[in-house]
Amino acid sequence: MRTILIPEEKIENKIFLMRGKRVMLDKDLAELYGVKTKVLNQAIKRNMERFPEDFMFQLTKEEANSLRSQFVTLKRGEHLKYLPYAFTEQGVAMLSSVLNSKRAIQVNIQIMRIFTKLREVIANNKEIMQKLNQLESKIEKHDSEIQSIFEAIRQLISIPEKQKRKVGFYTN
Repeated sequence: MRTILIPEEKIENKIFLMRGKRVMLDKDLAELYGVKTKVLNQAIKRNMERFPEDFMFQLTKEEANSLRSQFVTLKRGEHLKYLPYAFTEQGVAMLSSVLNSKRAIQVNIQIMRIFTKLREVIANNKEIMQKLNQLESKIEKHDSEIQSIFEAIRQLISIPEKQKRKVGFYTN
């Protein structure tokens, strides 16, 4: 039996594409796990060897400002004190070994299932796109064949009839 602590849509909405990877931000993960962002980041800093660059990276100022402008997370005039961390799927999985509360484990399981679901959706979309491309090339081939048939028909229609000779006697 699956325990659903958080609606799937809420988790899906917290997954972003950054640097070509699907990631979740530290503040969103902290919210889902029911801890403060500061507590989450302290636990991570105590276990940095578990989080190589392909598991977690810190956003640049530009990336953070871009996210800030998209989601208006701070009030006007406030500044980011710390640059947020972004966690890839593997980084989120590693968090379960750092945060050991029951809630963190259950939420982590949910997040892993959603990442898997997203991978399946993307894989299905790739298959559909390949099939569409194949179909399109077949149609283009048929289109050119049909076009040449129409061209041949046009040529047959446009062949001028031979002028019939008038019957009778002609004088200059």
